[in-house]
Amino acid sequence: MPACAVNQLDNLLEMMYYIKYTLCMEPILLLTHGKKKEVFYMDPTELLSIHDFAEYTGMKQSILRHYDDIDLFSPIFRAENGYRYYAPTQIITLNMVSVLCDLRTVLREISELQRDRNPEAILEHLENQEEKFDLEMRRLQESYAISHMYRRLIRTGLSADEKAITECDMPEIPIYVGSETKFEKTTLFYKDFITFCQEARKKNINLSYPIGGGYHNMDLFFQAPAQPQFFFSMDPHGCRQKEAGHYLIGYTRGYYGEMGDLPDRLAAYAKEHNLIFNGPAYILYVLDEVSIKDPDQYLGQISVQVKKKSTRYS
Repeated sequence: MPACAVNQLDNLLEMMYYIKYTLCMEPILLLTHGKKKEVFYMDPTELLSIHDFAEYTGMKQSILRHYDDIDLFSPIFRAENGYRYYAPTQIITLNMVSVLCDLRTVLREISELQRDRNPEAILEHLENQEEKFDLEMRRLQESYAISHMYRRLIRTGLSADEKAITECDMPEIPIYVGSETKFEKTTLFYKDFITFCQEARKKNINLSYPIGGGYHNMDLFFQAPAQPQFFFSMDPHGCRQKEAGHYLIGYTRGYYGEMGDLPDRLAAYAKEHNLIFNGPAYILYVLDEVSIKDPDQYLGQISVQVKKKSTRYS
């Protein structure tokens, strides 16, 4: 058969198939946002029920119904009995909504972007979302740091030998130190603490970090153990440091400022082991109102830098 006849036969068969396929199609109604109706021709057997569409996309049926109710993403066809049917191509369309949802975009914004979608608009939206993510990640990192610090303190408190005085090397720790306290006779303990909190907030110090009291030296601690010369926060964004060094560690059980026999035990240990106190003292409650209901059961930890007494002190 001549080549031209073969081509004519192929064209004829293709036309016959197209006519047959077209005649088999049935007109259905395409709903746009549930209002505008127009005739759309396609093979009805290609439509997906909401059950199948949900299974293919991983989207819950309830969410698909909600998207339809708010005119965000509607099925291509709604039968007289109310059943929703989707075109396979809508799986691709839904991906845009899914991606923006994963990027924490509110549905109202998705609807607006969908109506006038273009690369410039999407780029601007993504840049705005990234700024929000950066801020949220910083908040999460700080929340994690606070949680980790309290977890470490609580573990320390649970395993502490309360009556023992021990020695250990401690690394440098960043802290925030407030202004000097006054503790006038007519002044309540809380007035200085409230002042510390107010000053700290102005400097963006996170007061969710543990807070302790400090003494410039042990003589001041022995004179007035319930009246620290300054308060400090364990917020690592503070501008001061608790120096690295060799520290004496002791514990006391009770409410804030109740030192019991801790000063005597510290002094006795230092004398027995030929140690001298060599710097500020810090008291931090490893078990406080965060983990203990009864204030009388709070557990404070004091740490003060020490060094061996030289022969000239003997």
